[in-house]
Amino acid sequence: MGKFRLGVLCGTLAAVSYGLNPLFAVPMYRAGFTTASVLFYRYLFAALLMSGLMLLRRKKFAVPLKQVFPVAVGGWLVSLSSLFLFISFRLMDVGIASTILFTYPVMVAVIMVAVFHEKANVSVGAALALATIGVSLLSRSGGVPVSWSGLGCVLLSSLSYALYIVAVRESSLRQIDPETLIFYVLWFGLPIYLVPLHGLSLLQPLQTPLSWGCALGLGVFPSVVSFSMITISIRLIGPTRAAILGALEPVTAVGIGALVFGERFTLRLAIGIVIILTAVALVVRNNSKN
Repeated sequence: MGKFRLGVLCGTLAAVSYGLNPLFAVPMYRAGFTTASVLFYRYLFAALLMSGLMLLRRKKFAVPLKQVFPVAVGGWLVSLSSLFLFISFRLMDVGIASTILFTYPVMVAVIMVAVFHEKANVSVGAALALATIGVSLLSRSGGVPVSWSGLGCVLLSSLSYALYIVAVRESSLRQIDPETLIFYVLWFGLPIYLVPLHGLSLLQPLQTPLSWGCALGLGVFPSVVSFSMITISIRLIGPTRAAILGALEPVTAVGIGALVFGERFTLRLAIGIVIILTAVALVVRNNSKN
């Protein structure tokens, strides 16, 4: 498999895995868990799993001293992105929040062109436009007013994630092994949740098989799998293309909403999904490098 196809595959796995957030988060919310507790368990289990994987693969944990701060910033950005997204889940429909999150590829594209002078590409531009149109169709709420505070949280989540994606490609983070980078991103991101938890005094215990299963699911799929795959994808096909593949996140969220939570699947949603898949196909066909 060529580098480009591998990058597309990793980007696809990252998007689908990250789109599983509502599948595990919503049942924990319904069981009475706070946002901070849910995210603390997510990052704790993810960090422990990543540590175990690195030990099994005999990966080196050491990073140069000059890269510690950039890695810490990367961890804070990812953690803040998760925090704002999960807060939005409480303020608006999870499907709408997950689709609005897709504004991050637009942010990535703007940053890459404006700051790093990435050459504009017709195919990539067309894919970005199609993906945006498709996501807008998925995010229509059928006349239900969208929470402005929820919208603000989702946009902050998108911006934090976009900055992390750009940093992986354009900063010293690109010199760090992907698994080592994710290991430190998770451990540096974890303390963010100690603030709303007042240390650990407000942490709610996992007491049922469902809560344990959901917490582990959050640690594995939207965390270890997604973060690892997006890091590899960014390095193989560039941040803009990797971000566009993220259009599969809201597709996954809509599918979960329909199949698991009983949400309606309409013709508008079907058209939006077809448009998004067309955008992804454009990315796959355009295999020229940035």
